[in-house]
Amino acid sequence: MADVAKRNARNRRRGAQWQSDLRNGLRQAGLDVERLVLTGKEDEGDLVVRDYLNPGEFVVIEAKAGAMHAAEFVRQAITEGGHFAAHRGLDRARVSSIAVVKRAGLNWKDAYVLTTVGDYFGLTR
Repeated sequence: MADVAKRNARNRRRGAQWQSDLRNGLRQAGLDVERLVLTGKEDEGDLVVRDYLNPGEFVVIEAKAGAMHAAEFVRQAITEGGHFAAHRGLDRARVSSIAVVKRAGLNWKDAYVLTTVGDYFGLTR
């Protein structure tokens, strides 16, 4: 059990570092990005970017590091984007949801961005 606990702690540290690297990289690129606080069963995602091209709109990011589980990551991102909108009384159409998945050994800019066609083009909100 001690090995499992150590592995889990190491994975949490890596995940937290990935979130920080992504946040810092996006900030250096000039984006207005903040880390979101865990809110229990109605988690809101890991980061939020205020859309400077469309004031009053947001992109909620679920940052993932590790094995790729695309369907689960997208489902989680969309659910958490909905929580973000609901907790702030925002129209869901103002909040896009993406999962950003770290690629091992590559720069944060080389991460994958996952979402649905409907969410990307605002067709399902």
